[in-house]
Amino acid sequence: MLSKMAHLISVAKGELPADLVLANARVVNVFTGEIESGNVAICGDMIAGIGDYHQAKQVVDLRGSYLAPGLINGHTHIESSMLDVGQYARAVVPRGTLAVVTDLHEISNVCGLGGIRYVLNCARRLPFDLFLMAPPCVPATPLETSGASLEPEDIQRVLRWQGCIGLGEVMNFPGVLSADASILKKINLASRKVVDGHAPGVTGKNLTAYIAAGVYSDHESVSLDEAREKFRQGMWAMIREGSSEKNLDALLPLVTDKTYKRCFFVVDDRNCVDLLSDGDIDAVVRKAIRQGLDPVRAIQMATINTADYFRLARMGAVAPGYMANLIVLSELSSLRVDMVFYQGRLVAREGKPLFSSYQGGSKGLTDTVNIKPFSKEALTLFASGETEPVIEIVPGQIITKKRMEKVKVLDGIVVPDIDRDILKVVVVERHKATGNIGLGLVMGFGLKRGALASSIAHDSHNIVVVGTNDEDIFAAVKEIERLNGGLVVVADGRVLASLALPIAGLLSDEPLEVVVDKLEKLQQLAVDLGIVLSSPFATLSFLALPVIPELRLTDLGLVDVNEFKLIK
Repeated sequence: MLSKMAHLISVAKGELPADLVLANARVVNVFTGEIESGNVAICGDMIAGIGDYHQAKQVVDLRGSYLAPGLINGHTHIESSMLDVGQYARAVVPRGTLAVVTDLHEISNVCGLGGIRYVLNCARRLPFDLFLMAPPCVPATPLETSGASLEPEDIQRVLRWQGCIGLGEVMNFPGVLSADASILKKINLASRKVVDGHAPGVTGKNLTAYIAAGVYSDHESVSLDEAREKFRQGMWAMIREGSSEKNLDALLPLVTDKTYKRCFFVVDDRNCVDLLSDGDIDAVVRKAIRQGLDPVRAIQMATINTADYFRLARMGAVAPGYMANLIVLSELSSLRVDMVFYQGRLVAREGKPLFSSYQGGSKGLTDTVNIKPFSKEALTLFASGETEPVIEIVPGQIITKKRMEKVKVLDGIVVPDIDRDILKVVVVERHKATGNIGLGLVMGFGLKRGALASSIAHDSHNIVVVGTNDEDIFAAVKEIERLNGGLVVVADGRVLASLALPIAGLLSDEPLEVVVDKLEKLQQLAVDLGIVLSSPFATLSFLALPVIPELRLTDLGLVDVNEFKLIK
């Protein structure tokens, strides 16, 4: 019997029939930027050749449709979809995403290595490739309480796992700049692999020092000047367009004939509603095309460029010897995916998956909400002066602004000022029953009554709540506790709706469509209560992230990210 490679060579030479021929295709050549006509011969899970191939066990006539490589999402947190892994695949594979790169630091902050293993085990049974980046920042900082901690020896172990291709986003940039021994050791362990960056607002010599440590990409640029500075110093530009982080419009001018090969698209965080209604990385490609980017170039930035950065051999192109991960498109500009082939097998047609969604055993990941009992009085925010620090939301971004505002005070206690949109925000530690409760103020939600709560709170995922009064805030926390994780809308002391997320307090165990329906209901209720944000729960989830400027709230208190310290 011929070896696999010998068989492939014989098919490529035309000596043996292919397993599958995709005939009359217009092939998107991501190497030259051209569209080529021909038949594509597939042998097993690989492409044998493009051209005059006719003999095959099966022939599919594409009738002039475009054939492009499967899309690669270069940086995403699949946990932000709120879907279990099988349901996530149901959402993204029919859209053409056949590979994702993720560090899984959301679930690992809650469950450690056990959470990572759970996702990897599920993904192996599904028709897409999940490439792991070892998460170096679990927890992201010492300014919050996480459910787990990954030390250098843990990272060393993960880097040896099959499918681990590098080190995930190095969020603790202050640690890098201060030459913290632990974070530098993790970077050094991955010195022969790819190391992702995370450097919001870092410029000048601090940026130079961060890059010199061995970090060569970034997805946190929000302005063209910031992206250009990083690009000129050798960083690859990850152009991000997620549910709450929207940077494509600002950064697309970075892409020129001279620069495009070191640019690629990512989503970072995208919720299930957006995945189902708009898509995954395909949605970013479509928007870039609408903004004037050449369609073939847009596809290059979601395929071969991503594969080149991550050193994914034999991926990201329609070419001999490459994996037969392919998408069939009726037209390029709309990027409407008609068929999806994974490793030479048809796995989706006309937006519908043709595979069963595997659901792994999540035992051990479903009891992660552990709150020390507290009373409503623990939510009291005492005034410290005439003005108080307030977190200001920046619409369409995850950065915030630090403001000092004169606040409403009654008997020495700070209370929400609904007329001025200054609301209370609370973070309750939920991993180790420490009793830690962070209290602060936020503006930009527009909430007129009630409260919104979530057990998704990047990156340590404690319970975060925004509300107009302590009674509703307290009721929302208690409902999250009862659900063992989830999203909740409360008003007048009554739970109006909820979405349970029992797997690590991050993921639902229900079907995609059910999760989407419940999240849409929650978001509509939030609008009915006055919310002015398009993705209120996504915005809420980032209020506790102390590695994004300027002001955040964790279970330990208010964090000035620019100074990297607790201020209250």
